[in-house]
Amino acid sequence: MTASQSLPDEGTPTSAATPALISGAGAGAGAALLVVLFGSFMDLLDATIITVAAPAIAQDLDAGDAQIQWMMAAYVLSLGAGLITGGRLGDQYGRKRLFMIGLAGFMLTSALCALAADPYMLIGMRAAQGLTAGVMVPQVFGIIRASFAPAERARAFGAYGAVQGLASVAGPLLGGLLVDGDLFGLGWRTIFWVNVPVSILALVIGAKVLPESRSTSTARLDLLGALLAAAGILLLLLPIIQTESRGWTWNSSALVAAGVIVVSIFLAYERRLTARGHEPVLDPALLRIRAFAIGLSVSVLFFGGLGPFFLTLSIYLQNGTDRTAWETGLVILPYALGSIITSGLGVALAARAGKALLIAGSLTIAASQLILWGIIRDGGDPGYPLLALALLVGGLGLGLAAPILVNVVLAGIPGRNAGAAGGVLSTVNQIGGAIGIAVLGTVFFTAVTGSATGTPGPADYGHALGIVLVVSAALYVVAALVTLALPKTAGEPG
Repeated sequence: MTASQSLPDEGTPTSAATPALISGAGAGAGAALLVVLFGSFMDLLDATIITVAAPAIAQDLDAGDAQIQWMMAAYVLSLGAGLITGGRLGDQYGRKRLFMIGLAGFMLTSALCALAADPYMLIGMRAAQGLTAGVMVPQVFGIIRASFAPAERARAFGAYGAVQGLASVAGPLLGGLLVDGDLFGLGWRTIFWVNVPVSILALVIGAKVLPESRSTSTARLDLLGALLAAAGILLLLLPIIQTESRGWTWNSSALVAAGVIVVSIFLAYERRLTARGHEPVLDPALLRIRAFAIGLSVSVLFFGGLGPFFLTLSIYLQNGTDRTAWETGLVILPYALGSIITSGLGVALAARAGKALLIAGSLTIAASQLILWGIIRDGGDPGYPLLALALLVGGLGLGLAAPILVNVVLAGIPGRNAGAAGGVLSTVNQIGGAIGIAVLGTVFFTAVTGSATGTPGPADYGHALGIVLVVSAALYVVAALVTLALPKTAGEPG
């Protein structure tokens, strides 16, 4: 789930049609909402759709375990690195313009992903795809605010949150359908080709219905800060992902040390920018707001468990139980259904019981993963009904928590700082996902190869997934405990 840099200030409308859109949720505003929701849905869909396709990609491109992890992590990491800078670009040059540019870039890089000839090209194009999403996604909140009157924005933001939660689990189902459908003999490549016609449709409609708006701020872009932050996180994640294939060497320790140094330089540079009156990527003063710092920790824990869960579950179902990609998507479908059932409830009650819903959602996800661990621990295939039950419970928890997480975390932030805080939180969400894929993905692949004699069997995949489930459940329990320190309710973003 992602959010925008540009929360507090919808800016100055620059389109003659904009006042009519702002006056209420008419047809134009509804069409604008659909376009930006399409864009944000495709963004998160592409962060998850590759999970079901991973075994097919690995076989076709002869990709190793670490390369499969990088195909996911490169996307979410580059997305996180681009969010704040993308938001600032939209503030200065127009949010509609940047949304359309980002969407066109997303379409192009999706096509290049589909044309990848080897794992390295796919990883590189996934990183480029994430960067284009980092330009597109931050414009969503600004466009919503420019399209809807204040009384209508809460429902629009609620729709955005619900779409984000649904996209988290719709990817595996759609991925399974496309991979097994093997349209035109393209196999897994269709998971990227499908973005092309959808993007073209959104571009045509968006050109007609999206309002243009800019921020009145003239702050300069902190490009150096963004580059330092991305480089530091990359240096920290690289040795973790490579551990399974290469082991931990002195090079790994050197990369981690370099990552710590770069992150330290980044923080020092951001403090200098703030002291000079400029707007940095990360205002260190935000981290001194206790509730916000706690909220960032909750976000890392929450999203750190989501991506690796679907990746490792998909590999277990296909390699460990011999299910097809489509059958794997059907197994995961109850997670999506559970999310749909409770997401509306979560949005409706967020203003009165936001923190309680986050706690309940996190604990429900933890319970789901422990139930799943209990039914796979004997090494056999537990069958569809038991798997579906465990995943339905997890979806119920996700629907309670995911749509309102951003609002609850930002509830204690003063309005003048909400935009900057929203951008930092969005970036941390993506970094949390990348860290989770790196760490828990490595744990999974190491356990598969380490416990096997010869070719890994069903029991090996079940054992490896069991470790991930227990660790992930513990993360959600910790997230629930940490959430106790957050504000009780949620407010409208910005």
